[in-house]
Amino acid sequence: MPHKFILSGGGTGGHIFPALAIAEALKKQLGPCDIHFVGAVGRMEMEKVPAAGYPITGLPIRGLQRRLSLSNLGVPFAFMKSLRLAKQLLRDFQPDAVIGTGGYASAAVLYAATSRHIPTLIWEGNGYAGLTNRWLGKKVDRICTGFAGMESYFPAEKIVYTGNPVRRDLLSLPDKRAARMAFGLNPEQPVCLIIGGSLGARTLNTALDSGVQQLLQAEIQVIWQTGKNYTSKEQNLPAGLWRDTFIQRMDQAYAAADLVVSRAGALSVSEIAVAGKASILVPSPNVTEDHQTKNALKLSEHGAALLLPDQEAVQSLPKEILRLMKDAQARELMQQAVQKLAIPDAADRIAHEVIQLIQA
Repeated sequence: MPHKFILSGGGTGGHIFPALAIAEALKKQLGPCDIHFVGAVGRMEMEKVPAAGYPITGLPIRGLQRRLSLSNLGVPFAFMKSLRLAKQLLRDFQPDAVIGTGGYASAAVLYAATSRHIPTLIWEGNGYAGLTNRWLGKKVDRICTGFAGMESYFPAEKIVYTGNPVRRDLLSLPDKRAARMAFGLNPEQPVCLIIGGSLGARTLNTALDSGVQQLLQAEIQVIWQTGKNYTSKEQNLPAGLWRDTFIQRMDQAYAAADLVVSRAGALSVSEIAVAGKASILVPSPNVTEDHQTKNALKLSEHGAALLLPDQEAVQSLPKEILRLMKDAQARELMQQAVQKLAIPDAADRIAHEVIQLIQA
């Protein structure tokens, strides 16, 4: 009989893609497994997980709004309903273990699993642990972390430093020339990759709106992922510029790039490290406890990235891109430093910890 696992991670790609990577690693180590996902109704995991070939159950759970809102009154009731549904799923599915990678639904299903004494594991990818994971950390059996030194957030005896799981296609990047040609770019000219996330990053988009022509004039080609909230000011793109709301083949995008500009979410930072790319990290200011700055500092303190504060980026980002694109030695030093921080087998390490739990 195959092993059975429930994975829960959603809300953003930074929670979903690591969960999918862990699912693949479990199948790689154990052979065929029965894997079921749990997400939140209306969130992006309800689309991405089935597209990857896995079944998913949606819970009506939602988070508190930061501003005063009447909708916050319904949050406790939504959690209690989600908890009941999670308990029913556990009874019906009978998993060997439950794994959480973040997102609203993880809280309900992991809490339900701990109350039934099912082996549980959470992954915390950031250099700062949020309130939900800190709360869950007291209850679950194992905590895998993307960064070392997380003892101030979790019980030390439960922590295993594994690194952050990334999509498997990033572990072996395609040929640089071929990747550039796939984006319709000149294979002989350098490329800067700008990643704004699925929704986009307003600061990065604003900086590029005013600065992209300056980059193109300097013969720097640009792959610009804007996110779906960006409204284009022009329809006809000049030569050397690829721009769209989403990049289907991130392995090609990283392969094509000489420099990456990105927010500093846990997944983005880990992907850049595994890809071995020099980068400019612009932490989002709209996250809990400024945890993206903490993520970026883990790289910048080792000379593995340039940290550019959000409030400076609109004015300074094009200038910093130009500076680094003209300084091959600086980029090479960054690449060497970031490769030392990369943990390409993080998903396998987490799967190993899950297997140890169920065999204990």
